[in-house]
Amino acid sequence: MGNNFQFLEIIFFAMVAIFILLRLRNVLGRRTGNEPNNTNSFKEHKSKKSGDITNVVQLGETNSNENKPKTFKNEPDIFEIDPDFDEEQFLNGASTAYEMILTSFANADFDTLRALLDDDVYNDFYNAIEERNENEEQLETTIVSINSKEIIENVINDSIIELTVKFTSEIINTLRDKDGNLLSDKNQSADSIIDIWTFSRDSRSSDLNWKLIATQTEN
Repeated sequence: MGNNFQFLEIIFFAMVAIFILLRLRNVLGRRTGNEPNNTNSFKEHKSKKSGDITNVVQLGETNSNENKPKTFKNEPDIFEIDPDFDEEQFLNGASTAYEMILTSFANADFDTLRALLDDDVYNDFYNAIEERNENEEQLETTIVSINSKEIIENVINDSIIELTVKFTSEIINTLRDKDGNLLSDKNQSADSIIDIWTFSRDSRSSDLNWKLIATQTEN
């Protein structure tokens, strides 16, 4: 009986792991069949960190470039090194990642954060969560709405693409002590937040996932 229960438990956790991996793959990008091979190494690039720690981001790709925008903000042109890039799909994926990361930060979901953040940003989030746990505090985050999202800057360094996204959202953050008492005198109305997140990936890499490399809050 004990062995049967253990076997069923293993199957259950395996199914959960597969579900999470499939969801992350859909959010972060997928292989189109047109990717360049990964024979060239890419240049080292630095993470750019600043501002509030409650921010971060993400993306997607398409199977064709039929709906490619005619123009793209700023030079150099991203389509020169990534012909399959789709701005609308990227921003939709970024919005999904935005919600996932903020929720994971509040829930101390380290696995999801590890998949979406680069090392430096992840360490910042990790340390903030650990400090919150040591103080026995609980953070509740409710994303009421994402009112707008736009790419405000793109930087290309050899095969490395860095896209900076501006999010304008309405968010309720509630911090409580271990007994559930509010630690802020603020009411429970939503705050208007402007977050600036920068994401990066190597266009020559077989890994199509983008990583959040920088966070900043304007207000």
